[in-house]
Amino acid sequence: MLPWKATILTLFPEMFPGPLAHSLVGRALEDKIWALNTINIRDYATDKHRTVDDTCFGGGAGMVLRSDIIDAALRAVDTSVKTQFIYLTPRGKPLTQKIVKRLTHDTSQLAILCGRYEGVDDRVIESWTESHGLEEISVGDYVLTGGEIPAFTLLDACVRLLPGVIGKQESLDNESFELELLEHPQYTRPQTWNNKIVPDVLLSGDHKKIAAWRQNEAEKITQVRRPDLWAVYQNKKT
Repeated sequence: MLPWKATILTLFPEMFPGPLAHSLVGRALEDKIWALNTINIRDYATDKHRTVDDTCFGGGAGMVLRSDIIDAALRAVDTSVKTQFIYLTPRGKPLTQKIVKRLTHDTSQLAILCGRYEGVDDRVIESWTESHGLEEISVGDYVLTGGEIPAFTLLDACVRLLPGVIGKQESLDNESFELELLEHPQYTRPQTWNNKIVPDVLLSGDHKKIAAWRQNEAEKITQVRRPDLWAVYQNKKT
């Protein structure tokens, strides 16, 4: 069976695997549960200076990655397996756990385009959305210098869901966002620390009471910290 694959289109291929080479995700990469490939966008430049960007039509600060060069780089992706093309951009749909699960389970490869400068000529994004179902995804309401750090975030979230990466399925089932709730508090030894003690119910051995306490805490935390998630949770209950 072929490993799940990620192909990164970037001006800085030397940034990868970076943090993805460590911990559980890095071990999964070594064990060939998933595979990582990079495509250097600059390899598809057509002049001797390997120019990939140009000034904006209509004026304005900054440079824009050229549509012809980005198109050539995207065409270099091996699509012999089921591939989802992703463009990481602040204007994309917010990344959620639901999207992560779909990208992990419904595809064999993510082809992730990392923008730079003022972004990518919109014509190539529009064209690849129409022809290949490219999705624009955002990792948050803020602006970074490029798409590489969001790519680390997206891939870490996806790879940890692959079979064999996380030891216990229960760890995935009970974490934040799986049930539209933030995760309940967690505690370990020592039982007393800094004059704070572990809640008695967690020491009771009564699994039914523990489950009820965890559910109640998750609901309280979500209601206070994420009223948007709480509203979704409440709607699903009714």
